[in-house]
Amino acid sequence: MILFYFTVNFDHFQILRAIGKGSFGKVCIVQKRDTKKMYAMKYMNKQKCIERDEVRNVFRELQIMQGLEHPFLVNLWYSFQDEEDMFMVVDLLLGGDLRYHLQQNVHFKEEAVKLYICELAMALDYLQTYNIIHRDIKPDNILLDEHGHVHITDFNVATIVGDSEKATSMAGTKPYMAPEVFQSYLEGGPGYSYPVDWWSLGITAYELLRGWRPYDIHSNTAVEEILLMFRAEKVHCSSTWSKGMVELIKMLLVKEPDCRLSSLKDVQNSPYLANVNWDAVLEKIVPPGFVPNKGRLNCDPTFELEEMILESKPLHKKKKRLAKNKSKDIGKESSPLNGHLQQCLDTVHKEFIIFNREKLRKRRAASGQTDNNESGSCSQTHEKMQDGHNNNVLGTVCTTIAS
Repeated sequence: MILFYFTVNFDHFQILRAIGKGSFGKVCIVQKRDTKKMYAMKYMNKQKCIERDEVRNVFRELQIMQGLEHPFLVNLWYSFQDEEDMFMVVDLLLGGDLRYHLQQNVHFKEEAVKLYICELAMALDYLQTYNIIHRDIKPDNILLDEHGHVHITDFNVATIVGDSEKATSMAGTKPYMAPEVFQSYLEGGPGYSYPVDWWSLGITAYELLRGWRPYDIHSNTAVEEILLMFRAEKVHCSSTWSKGMVELIKMLLVKEPDCRLSSLKDVQNSPYLANVNWDAVLEKIVPPGFVPNKGRLNCDPTFELEEMILESKPLHKKKKRLAKNKSKDIGKESSPLNGHLQQCLDTVHKEFIIFNREKLRKRRAASGQTDNNESGSCSQTHEKMQDGHNNNVLGTVCTTIAS
């Protein structure tokens, strides 16, 4: 188990309410009891992660996030575990994700989307300095804070590539994936790199402005059909958009990655963004064109009902449940399957990454070090990771369970 200075645990947080769920776990609002600060806490059941072969994705996300901090990312503050779950405590953003607002029929004006592009470009450029490809930029993974600024979340399919390396595995969400990802999967070839995230940014910006995507691609669309669409169809922009926005989106959606806008410098050189004060953008001084409703929680209210009524192991009853399970297990012998599963659980417990950004900051301040991204060990961690195969700590023992 990797320790970072001081360990927090479940008892250090008060659970307030459930606000979301995804393929890797559920999310709730919590308050840290000593500081009274509010966070979002993502929790993932260990046994389910083992059965679905998702542990390596959780560990990858932890490894990446512990070395990052940026104004336009959802930053990790703490990670810890107990017998049942793995926990990640991150920035709380109450503005909801962009998918939620699209579903609420919000019409995003051009000035709002223009700022989103600038803020997201700065975040992608920051990730690129750490050789990270996010691989799943989409409205669902872009959260708004209470003022309306965007933040990228969900690094569970992100990958690390060296300066001359390429990623090859097909990962992400089909409607937002760049042509070279499908080409690499179907036809082989050199693979892909950072430009795939900038393609996804272009698709996202188009969808925010128009309400639908430029290509009619869905999760069940065949790869061959998708590649045919890219070859045969052109991107049609609205006549109501300014020429500058049309040109910017088209340059983000160039099918050849070498010709696509794919860096902050590329975007800054766009004539459309010539008047942008980039320092003010980074400092969040530029007012967003859309501000979420502060009088309500910008998420689906059914998450709370599901946690309270349908969840078989509700979070608010965890302490009593664990104590009861310990008393039950005394004197019992495990079956072969349970013993096999226990091996996997023990491995997860041993290899889980415990992290505490609060204590890390205090230690750095005490030693007189600057607080610049707090990631001195980040490059060492990244060197151990490979595209699609990083952190395979469970080996054959637990992949047998998954199969």
